[in-house]
Amino acid sequence: MDAGASGFLVKDALPEELLAGIRAVAAGDAVVAPALTRRLLDAYVHHLPAVPGAPAASDPRITALTEREREILTVIGQGWSNTEIAARLHLAESTVKTHVTRILAKTGARDRVQAVILAYDTRLVTPM
Repeated sequence: MDAGASGFLVKDALPEELLAGIRAVAAGDAVVAPALTRRLLDAYVHHLPAVPGAPAASDPRITALTEREREILTVIGQGWSNTEIAARLHLAESTVKTHVTRILAKTGARDRVQAVILAYDTRLVTPM
């Protein structure tokens, strides 16, 4: 991820999943196969800075966000899709997409994968 990967799919992905992944990455989004999400996060968590209890709010990338944007970044870090965010937070999907775009712009994250990394780095999300 640090080297710039924007997607991870399993090698036995169906052709439609592969095409959807390619289209998503080409559109600037990131793709992680649901089967890999937990393993990816478990592997990454060992690289988090060892600053116990460091408040996420002290990071300038987080303080630039509104309360709603911080909430959405947190659930992005938990692996929620735009559709899930919209349904669970009672928002229109277009509103969620607008929030995600603003989160990426304000934090300097290139895509959702980097946003997830930020959510873990700043302790908005912690491993379960």
